[in-house]
Amino acid sequence: MVSHINTVSKAMDPVHRHADTLKDPQKLLIGGGIIVSLVLFIYLAITQSIMQPVLMVLGLLLGYTLFHARFGFTSAFRRLMSVGNGEAIRAHMVMLGTATVLFAPILALGISFFGAEVTGYVSPIGVSLIVGAFIFGIGMQLGGGCASGTLYSIGGGRSVMFITLIFFIIGTTIGAAHLPFWTEDLPSMGTFSLATSTNLGYGGALVVSLLIFGLIAFISKVVEKKRNAPKVAPLPSARGWKRIFRGSWPLMVAAVALAVLNALTLMTRGEPWGITSAFALWGSKVAEFIGFDVASWGYWQGEAATALNSSIFADSTTVLNFGVILGAFIASAAGGLFKFTKITKGNVMASVIGGLLMGYGARLAFGCNIGAYFGGIASFSLHGYIWGIVAIGGTFLALYLRPLFGLSVPKSNDSVC
Repeated sequence: MVSHINTVSKAMDPVHRHADTLKDPQKLLIGGGIIVSLVLFIYLAITQSIMQPVLMVLGLLLGYTLFHARFGFTSAFRRLMSVGNGEAIRAHMVMLGTATVLFAPILALGISFFGAEVTGYVSPIGVSLIVGAFIFGIGMQLGGGCASGTLYSIGGGRSVMFITLIFFIIGTTIGAAHLPFWTEDLPSMGTFSLATSTNLGYGGALVVSLLIFGLIAFISKVVEKKRNAPKVAPLPSARGWKRIFRGSWPLMVAAVALAVLNALTLMTRGEPWGITSAFALWGSKVAEFIGFDVASWGYWQGEAATALNSSIFADSTTVLNFGVILGAFIASAAGGLFKFTKITKGNVMASVIGGLLMGYGARLAFGCNIGAYFGGIASFSLHGYIWGIVAIGGTFLALYLRPLFGLSVPKSNDSVC
């Protein structure tokens, strides 16, 4: 299956079929995106705490960065497993390294902009994590994107991702209903933090983390050389300061930007960047509206009940998600790339199954590629590393499932998340 990967044309990619050359900015769309963003910002400033409009701006910057760099998690795992290309994985290590350097003092000292208690994402290690991460790994390869990829692809106009998002929400909601079984009735080792579960402290945990990232980057280089992996085809970009608005950004620049924005998110709301808890909230509100007794679910007990009974605009993750979509929309329009793409029977079925698997897996695994992998590792939690390893295992299996849905064979120059 993998032997003819390099013969697959980049033109088969439904997202970047129209991105081979720079196009004129879509000024009307840019204006519309800015107006919607301003209206939402003002609404949040009037009706919510000052933290919410700040988070919306951070979400805009996250979405803008993700789209401009086509910063991938799904594609990074796929390229590594299919052809041995580790360029994006090394960008992940730069992102994680920068994030841990920033997170260490923030978590150690409790640095916060608005007085919120600062906590990282440190989650239990057990059957729930392993099963959830594995099926998430399969789901993101079938659904065409991870959690962040789903949001920024929607912002870029990739039509099938709307289907992925709908079933992502459904899967997450079902996962929320089932979560007590997975976390309370099945084996779990509890949480483990390199910083607080050992004598290392945040300083020692930072050193160990950076050594791990360096080792992974080195191994990816060795694998590339051994497999003679082809390079990723560069995307077109403007020169000089215009590159901020048009064309692709270097992966390493985006890696640092995402880490800085995640650290700012941590200091703003007291938690790192997350995505899928909002999906569970949206889906649960819809389920409650149509008659399900959502309030009785174990997932919505205690402090979580407040979110269920409040406006979605009071939920910080929801605000971040809206910002990511709008930021990606503005970025795509600035590059002249916003365009609804073709939907086929094959990619619809893959999106339905992939969305359900990602949603259910995200709840079981205490997060997605952002909350569990990025946020978990940056918070020095062992569960983040395990999530990444197991999700790569799911990716490997998914390489053999993609052709069943008429999806292209993974290729080295695929730059979609």
